[in-house]
Amino acid sequence: MMNRKIRRSTFAGVALAAALIALAAPASAHVTVSAPGAVQGGGDQLITFRVPNESATAGTVGLKVQLPTETPIASVLIQPIPGWSFTLKTSKLATPIKTDDGDITEAVSEIDWKAAAGQGFGKDQFQEFVLIAGQLPDVPQITFKAIQTYSDGSTVNWTDVAAAGSTAELDHPAPVLMLGAASESGSDQHASATPTVSAAPVAAKSDSSSQTGVVILGIVALVFAIVALGIAVIGRNSGSGKSAA
Repeated sequence: MMNRKIRRSTFAGVALAAALIALAAPASAHVTVSAPGAVQGGGDQLITFRVPNESATAGTVGLKVQLPTETPIASVLIQPIPGWSFTLKTSKLATPIKTDDGDITEAVSEIDWKAAAGQGFGKDQFQEFVLIAGQLPDVPQITFKAIQTYSDGSTVNWTDVAAAGSTAELDHPAPVLMLGAASESGSDQHASATPTVSAAPVAAKSDSSSQTGVVILGIVALVFAIVALGIAVIGRNSGSGKSAA
């Protein structure tokens, strides 16, 4: 009877340890955006979207990136990718962008990249989609929304946006580009900028806490595994002693 209880306790401990180890596993990669040296109101800025393929059975064959019209980018140039094509969608702006060459009343609101037949990228691969922004909005951050399409017809919407003040980790965070403050003199727009990469507004704050949580879960899982093993050994020795008697 005692041996049965010990075995049940051992199995429960091992199961709990396995569950904790599973929780401690690293999260999947996200679609991210980066623009080293980008500043508020800056121009001719290189922006890169990095897209990982997370499917084990299908390749990535499409990417749509939605540019916000409430904080528009004045103009966009796309870097070509061999085997891929793109189309641009423009939208009228509620508030025109003031430039030295006049007001801009329309801006690119969506970039749609599509791979040709037999192209795309697959398991354990990623692709960078690059553009040049003619003029960035004068805001501290730009939130993009991305839709990734796979060869099996499935899509992943990288559109989750954290609520104000929330530190919760999002499953499919929208890529967010953080912009540095522009130089006060205006002679060097890139002087005070800090390269920033983000997948969500709270990503920078949550990285250290997430890593700490993973370490703690790993330690707890290890402790449970050791305790479960100890119980099993004690139960086996106890059973052997009774049999010998």
